[in-house]
Amino acid sequence: MAFEARIAPPLRDLTGLLDALAIGIAIVDSRSTIEYLNASAQTLLAAGINHARGRPLAELVRDPAPIESIIARARLGSDAIAHRELKLIPTALSNTQLVVDCTATPLDAERVLIEISDTTRQQRINRDTALLTQLGGNRLMVRQLAHEIKNPLGGLRGAAQLLERELPAEQLKEYTQLIIREADRLRKLVDNLLGPGALPHKAAINPHELLEHVYRLLRSEAPAGVLISRDYDPSLPDVFVDRDQMIQAMLNISRNAVQALGEHGRLVLRTRALINATIGTSRHRAVASIEFEDNGPGVPVEFADTIFYPLVTGRPGGNGLGLAVAQDLVTRHGGLIEFESRPGRTVFTMLIPFEEGSDV
Repeated sequence: MAFEARIAPPLRDLTGLLDALAIGIAIVDSRSTIEYLNASAQTLLAAGINHARGRPLAELVRDPAPIESIIARARLGSDAIAHRELKLIPTALSNTQLVVDCTATPLDAERVLIEISDTTRQQRINRDTALLTQLGGNRLMVRQLAHEIKNPLGGLRGAAQLLERELPAEQLKEYTQLIIREADRLRKLVDNLLGPGALPHKAAINPHELLEHVYRLLRSEAPAGVLISRDYDPSLPDVFVDRDQMIQAMLNISRNAVQALGEHGRLVLRTRALINATIGTSRHRAVASIEFEDNGPGVPVEFADTIFYPLVTGRPGGNGLGLAVAQDLVTRHGGLIEFESRPGRTVFTMLIPFEEGSDV
């Protein structure tokens, strides 16, 4: 039976108005079968009303348990039940994860009205702002720490060299050489932490030229069982970047992905143009989206909030500098690196404005 024939007359008269709302509206029956989706809900769920009507809501989203739980709780009483920041993946868009605020309100004994408000963009702005704030704090902390370490390291190395000249036996110099080597290793680590001191030397470069250089290097380094493929948007214009710094950032991200894959897996280098995109609180007419997608195990949950911190790593033998340095280099170009991860799909996305902006 058509939805319009079953709903109360006042609501039936409002279907045109409901279609004009930016918030998604869905109505399900006692079996959680779709009776109605307004235009916004159809867009969110990537399903037209003729396709969705009569189908269980569970067929339109992956992992429907959270939204079904809200509906079940709403049926138990007469009050609306709300859930904020619910993760929702439309079945028709299996690689798109939305963050939504969801409210379920019982209409009568059988039907429940569901309001779905897409907060993905706002969540992304909040996350970008937090990343940029975090990066600023990291820079200050790391520079202060690095300078505190470099001074005594120089003294330690110099003392070891003086001691070496006074040693009576040649075999004892093995110990002073060990001190010197370790002091040099720590000095190099500190220099990596400090990152590039100079501002980027920008020039107009096509992103695919940079990615092709990275692709060739990865092909020579990756295990035989790791497939590296490219998915480029050929219409992408030039970006204004420092070639060496941008290649270094791309290599740091992609090498991390290859190492996460181990001996087998796939890494995709992908480019797209995003229109009216936001980086932090800055809005841009267009940005280059450069994605590094792998089908590895994903970022461990315990590192999700600190993945761009220096010295944070989940890999044995890793120094935790690759992503921190990459983020620093990209933000110097007015861009940002974002990521989303789950087992079987991890995507690090480098966002670079097409227009030449100020350095960070």
